Amino acid sequence: MALASPAAMAQSASERGAAAASRAASPASAATRQPSPPLHEAAKFDHAGEVMKLLLAGTDPNVRDAQRNTALHIAIREESENAMNALLKAPATDVNAINQAGETPLMLAAIKGRLPWVKTLVARGAHVNEAGWTPLHYAASGPNEAVVRWLLEQGADLNARSPNGTTPLMMAAGYGGLSSVEVLLAANADVRLKNDVGLTAADFARRAGQDDWAKKLDEMAAKGVRAKGHPVEPSNASSSPSSSVPASSS
Repeated sequence: MALASPAAMAQSASERGAAAASRAASPASAATRQPSPPLHEAAKFDHAGEVMKLLLAGTDPNVRDAQRNTALHIAIREESENAMNALLKAPATDVNAINQAGETPLMLAAIKGRLPWVKTLVARGAHVNEAGWTPLHYAASGPNEAVVRWLLEQGADLNARSPNGTTPLMMAAGYGGLSSVEVLLAANADVRLKNDVGLTAADFARRAGQDDWAKKLDEMAAKGVRAKGHPVEPSNASSSPSSSVPASSS
């Protein structure tokens, strides 16, 4: 079963993608839905041999489906490891392809907590940092804090802001494992930052029913410290980096 992306998670809080949600639900989109390319079908069902056959026959490894997914997106989403490896053997495969939701293959591997896949993609040239939603946001929303830690070691932007100002710490506090919160705090993530609707990481934790963590994060923000007593530099933490303000916070 595929995990929801940070973008999809944020929709419930009006943090991103109301228009995308309406497009997905519209009769027009259903009526014009296109069949998946053969390469995508092979990737979906982990038919590595068929993937190789299609590639050797000249199929573009970066062909897109209606949602702008490449076969590599599909292989990772469906956890088709053999197909993924076959696609990565093709030099022309674009590991930084972005789908309609703004996701790269690395983001999908990160949210699934697949550290070996994450390492393989980065070794193949996948970007650790992206504008907007980043692989670290996705890792923080997933089940494996080791992915969060490893991406930080590779230079991932600790306080990266999504188009709505959401940080990886907020995603970890609201949707990911609490161990990922600990990893981000140990790296000195800024607990005082707010997203475009004024929510902090503590607010995300509170909404998720993690009251103890919400209290801890509130206390850290109030004291102006990060993990292990590191001071927080003066900042315009309440300001928004994005001009796109969601309509509501619920």
